[in-house]
Amino acid sequence: MNFTKLQATGNDFILVETRDMQRNWSQVAMAVCDRHFGVGADGLLLLLPSDIADFRMRIFNPDGSEAEACGNGLRCLAKYVVNMDLANTGAQEILVETIAGIRKAKINRVAGKLAKIQVSMGTPKLGAKDIPVVEEGDKGLVYIKSMLSYTVTVEDRELLLNFVSIGNPHAIYFCQAPVSDFPLLQIGSKVEQLSIFPNRINFEVANVVNRQRIEARVWERGTGETLACGSGACAVAVAAQLHGYADNKVDIKLPGGILGVEWDRAGEVFLSGPAEIVFTGEWPEEV
Repeated sequence: MNFTKLQATGNDFILVETRDMQRNWSQVAMAVCDRHFGVGADGLLLLLPSDIADFRMRIFNPDGSEAEACGNGLRCLAKYVVNMDLANTGAQEILVETIAGIRKAKINRVAGKLAKIQVSMGTPKLGAKDIPVVEEGDKGLVYIKSMLSYTVTVEDRELLLNFVSIGNPHAIYFCQAPVSDFPLLQIGSKVEQLSIFPNRINFEVANVVNRQRIEARVWERGTGETLACGSGACAVAVAAQLHGYADNKVDIKLPGGILGVEWDRAGEVFLSGPAEIVFTGEWPEEV
């Protein structure tokens, strides 16, 4: 099995171009994503043919679960498509089918070379059924600034979680202290698996530096803490805008680098940032 390793702000993926849907890709993901006995990655990307778009993308987490959306993965896939000349020469836009819907990747070239990839991440959804989140206890789900919120207590910390779906579910906690001080490794998995989230949750902790810059860390469902998360960056930006903390264009600084997010509070969220090919290789077919 031929593969290509890519990374986007440190969020790394193993991409496989295939037509084989009979293979147990969950099992493959668990094997190849292992950082000690496999290639090592935050996820496995499948590049597939599509009947309704230019390409189809599926994303599998290191625990074998399948994700609905992935902004960094989408940019990595677009980078691969352009690099391998799989799209029409000079194409300005690539349509990609995902579980969360059709996503657009806008290709910007300078002197014939790829300079920037901006991807559409869909229109954010804010309802309890969109996450989903199931109310329990006596604190209750409340709407704050048009956004559904819920207070939980984890490891003796009270966290006001703000819920945003970017095709996949996110819970954002805004803190006053630097995000580097937050014990994400202790708390992340506990938030992810709270009983109020029947499908688990992606968890972001964010600190607003100013209206154009937010620092964040992400605990990804099925993966753990990652250096960056595209859909997580979008969720943080949306939540910050709804609270009145940020402008329509904001940079999200993650441990792996900076991602740019644009949202007009009405339509789709747009994500931009780097994507690079790291290396190519072969994986034994018996796995």
